[in-house]
Amino acid sequence: MYSSLTHALAEALVDVLWFIEGSEDEQMDPDDAVKVLEGVAHLVSKLSSDQRSELHDLLRTMAEAEPNLARREFLEGFPEGFGLHDDVL
Repeated sequence: MYSSLTHALAEALVDVLWFIEGSEDEQMDPDDAVKVLEGVAHLVSKLSSDQRSELHDLLRTMAEAEPNLARREFLEGFPEGFGLHDDVL
């Protein structure tokens, strides 16, 4: 169970992006993958400062609780990789 709708949606977003990042070229067209990743980065750039801060904190909490090392590293790199890092810190 998730503590909030925001947490549930963030988890779903991370799941989709984690899948895309780990996909081989035979599973997903690389150009399509880049479009999705850029689209998410654009969406994140449109969030308010408070929303970015909330997402950043949530991702940090998710990373701390993640038992899979590779996925934890993905979560830890998400803020910088998707343009969240600069505005939050």
